[in-house]
Amino acid sequence: MQVLILAFLLFSFSAHAATKPCRVDGFATEVQCGQIERPLNPADPSGKKIQIHYMVLQAQDRNKLADPVFMLAGGPGQSAINVASWAEGPLNKLQRRRDLVFVDQRGTGRSAPLECPETQDLSKIADAEWGIAALKSCKAQLQKLPYGDLRFFTTAIAVQDLEAVRKSEGYPAINLLGVSYGTRVGLEYLRQYPQTARRVVLDGVVPPDYALSGSDLQKALDSLFGDCSHDTACQKAYPLLAQSWRELLASLPKATVLKHPRLNTEASVSMSRDTVLGMVSAVLYSPLNSSGLPFAITEAKAGRFNPLLALSGMTALPNPGNIAVGMHYSVWCAEEAARLPLIIEKDDFGRFRTEAYRKICADWPRGEVPAVFYTLPKSPQPVLLLSGGLDPVTPPAHAAHVAQALGAKARQVVLGKSGHGMLMQSCVDDLVYRFINSEDPQKVELSCVKPIPRPVVWVLPKS
Repeated sequence: MQVLILAFLLFSFSAHAATKPCRVDGFATEVQCGQIERPLNPADPSGKKIQIHYMVLQAQDRNKLADPVFMLAGGPGQSAINVASWAEGPLNKLQRRRDLVFVDQRGTGRSAPLECPETQDLSKIADAEWGIAALKSCKAQLQKLPYGDLRFFTTAIAVQDLEAVRKSEGYPAINLLGVSYGTRVGLEYLRQYPQTARRVVLDGVVPPDYALSGSDLQKALDSLFGDCSHDTACQKAYPLLAQSWRELLASLPKATVLKHPRLNTEASVSMSRDTVLGMVSAVLYSPLNSSGLPFAITEAKAGRFNPLLALSGMTALPNPGNIAVGMHYSVWCAEEAARLPLIIEKDDFGRFRTEAYRKICADWPRGEVPAVFYTLPKSPQPVLLLSGGLDPVTPPAHAAHVAQALGAKARQVVLGKSGHGMLMQSCVDDLVYRFINSEDPQKVELSCVKPIPRPVVWVLPKS
C-alpha cells in the first residue's frame, strides 16, 4: 500500500512539476501555466531557442486519470490558450478526471508569435493588392525578430514541441482533439508518435495528402441556393437568388460607400470581385451566418454592401479566434505552395483562393516538409472523425478519405446541416466524452447525433 501511495505522489508531482499558477483571460480563477525551451531549428539543438507556452486546466476529481486531453487549435494561426475558454464548456465532462492541455503552437499566442497588425481602415479593405503589399511588409518585419527564420514553423516541427510538452508534464500518453487545421496537427502527431496517442478526435478534417482548394466553397454556396429554391419563404423572398449572385459578380468592380458596423465611420471604396468572394467565403463557414446571405447578396447586387460586410466579420473586434497571419503563411506556404501549380480551379472561389496563395507564397520563406508528412499510415489507435454536411472547407468527403486510409479503428460521424466545426452541435460533446472515456471506442453508440435543419433564412420584416 505504501508503494502505491508513493507512486501516486510521484506521478502527481511529475505531472505538474513544470507549471505554476497563473491568470488567463476568460477564466475567473487561477489555472496552471508552463513553458519549455525548444530549438528554433530542431537540427541545430544548440542554436537559437524559443519558448513554447502552454496552459493546463487540471482535472476536477482527486481520482484523476493519467492521460490528458490536448486541444489542437485551428487556422493555422490560432492560439490554443486564447480559445481555451471557448473549449472549456464542451470539454467539461472530460475535465472531471482528465487534465485539459492547451499548447500555443510555435508562431501563435505566446510561443514566438508571428503576427501581422490588423487594419480597421475601411478605405483599404477592398484593395487586394494593398493587402498583399501589407503582408510583404509584415514578412520583412517578422524576419527581423530573434526567431524570425520563418522556415521553422511547419506542422511537423510543431508536433515535436507537443511531444516535448508531454514529456515535460510526465504524461504517459495523451488524447488529442484537433479542430480544423488542428486535425492536420493531430494526424501528424499520430504519424510521428503513434504509441503515445491514446485516442484522437478530428473535427473538420484537413487531410495531409489532399491539395486544398476553394472548390468546396462553391459547392456550399450552390447548396444554399438549392435549399432556398425548395423553401417556400426563401423562394418567395429571393426568387432569383442564383441569378442575382451571377449578376452581382458580373457587375464588379463597383463603387460604393461602406459603413463600419461598430464605429459608424464611412469610406468610399471600389468593391472588387475578389473582395466579395472573400467576404462570402467567410460567411459560408457558419450556417447561421449563411441564413443572412440571400439578403446580403440581394442588397449587394443593388449596390449596398454593408450587410455583407457585417456578416463577414471583417471589421469585428479582435477575438480569441484571431489568426497569427505570419504563422499561417509560414505553415501553408511550406506545406501547400508546392502543390498550387497542380491545381486547376474551375470556379470563382477556387481561382480566388488559389491565386491569392500563389501571390503571397511566391516569395515567402518555405520550410522543408518531409515526403512522409503527406502520407496516412494505418492507425494503431482509435480515431473519431467529425464532419459537417455544409462545411465549405473540410467537407465529409475529406474525413471519409482519411478514415479509409487510417483503417478499421477510424469511425466517421456526419451532421448533415452543420457547418465548419461540430463540437458544440447536437450531442457531439457527449459523444467525444464517451469515445475518449471508453475502454472499447468501437462499441460507443453514435446514433445520438441527429440531423439538424438549416437555420431559417433571414427575410427583411415588412414595415
